[in-house]
Amino acid sequence: MAATLSIGEVARRTGTRPSALRYYEEAGILPIPARGGGKRRYEADVVRRVDLLRFALQAGFSLGDINALFYGFGSETPLSARWRSLARKKMTELDEIAERIQRMRGALELSLECGCVRVEECSLSPADISRTARRRSQSRSSCAC
Repeated sequence: MAATLSIGEVARRTGTRPSALRYYEEAGILPIPARGGGKRRYEADVVRRVDLLRFALQAGFSLGDINALFYGFGSETPLSARWRSLARKKMTELDEIAERIQRMRGALELSLECGCVRVEECSLSPADISRTARRRSQSRSSCAC
């Protein structure tokens, strides 16, 4: 019989709190370990699974995404294909977030240049955000700032 690991040993080897390991079990991401003497006894391969889970969290994947990575594909689907599928979706999300950040940055840059005293004097509008930098500088001149 292969040696098993206590929850404390898995936590130490992976840098994960025991409470997090229990949470991942409850969420269905980690398999429920066998019990020996009333204590959890993990197979040694759980360390690799927790490392992959932590990597995926750092890459921005949700627990739902990670569950899909581990269990949401057919057993014949190699891990590399699973990663590619999920990573492509995540990259699209990141591109959308990056575009939103650029729009937010543009809005903040415009607001920094406002010199209006009263709300009624300011002509900044959502349309200003979507314009190019050149157009933005031209539209600012129409602001009473």
